[in-house]
Amino acid sequence: MRLGLQVPYWSWPDAPASIGPTFARIARDAEQAGMASLWVMDHFFQIPEIGPPDAEMLEAYTTLGFAAGVTSRIELGAMVTGVSYRHPGILAKTVTTLDVLSGGRAWLGIGAGWYEQEHRGLGVRFPLVAERFELLEETLQIVRQMWDGDDREYAGTHFHLERPLSSPPPVRRPPVLIGGGGERKTLRLAAQYADACNIFDLGADLIRRKFEVLAGHCADLGRDPREIRHTVLTRFPLTRTGGQTVPPLGETALSVAQALDRLGGLAEIGADTVILGMANDTDPGVFDLVAELVEQAADL
Repeated sequence: MRLGLQVPYWSWPDAPASIGPTFARIARDAEQAGMASLWVMDHFFQIPEIGPPDAEMLEAYTTLGFAAGVTSRIELGAMVTGVSYRHPGILAKTVTTLDVLSGGRAWLGIGAGWYEQEHRGLGVRFPLVAERFELLEETLQIVRQMWDGDDREYAGTHFHLERPLSSPPPVRRPPVLIGGGGERKTLRLAAQYADACNIFDLGADLIRRKFEVLAGHCADLGRDPREIRHTVLTRFPLTRTGGQTVPPLGETALSVAQALDRLGGLAEIGADTVILGMANDTDPGVFDLVAELVEQAADL
């Protein structure tokens, strides 16, 4: 099993001045601990599960570019970009730029989006859900075409690109991760277009069902589901003994042994990658524990 880190919270003491140095340290520590990937949310307002909308929130791709400059190996992505935020040609160019400057470490994480409040707040159109899924499929087609080096005209229902040119090409074609567990549309698109799918930690029974639905879509399309990384986004603080309640969300910390048991359960139902959010990712010594977890989880 591979482990990644998601950083969704930026309201650290002395923010905003502290945000750059603190995040740089987290990124370097995650890489040093052996984590495979580093993810940030692609939101403009903080989401309700983490804090109020006016809590600190950074633009994702600028943040990932900053992370690329302070690391050398860890892979980088947004968990996940809402399809309505950026025109697909510009999104492909943005992710390509991140990939080129990071030496081939970029992912494209993408989904249909959901956070209406930030759209309205910033004056971004928020289409109805059916249209958002149409936009998502066309975006997936466009980025694939651009990363294939095909600059012929793209004429879709929603997007028309006269010459979808992308130069330079990416160092590594960015893998595509589709986030969300919608069984009829999201997982069908993942089966058709994605290199990875991401499911929230909904509990073993629901995650297993989502993976089974994905496999069914793959069978319909004639694709081997083993070609798609099965990732789960979960959250728990990590401490030496476990059991502590950790602010700001009041989550209960796990020890390395307890976390390994949690990861083992996810591996048993088909997860091969876990993206971890830790409320205590700024605590001294926490990445020493992460390194232990990464080493032991590698055999799951």
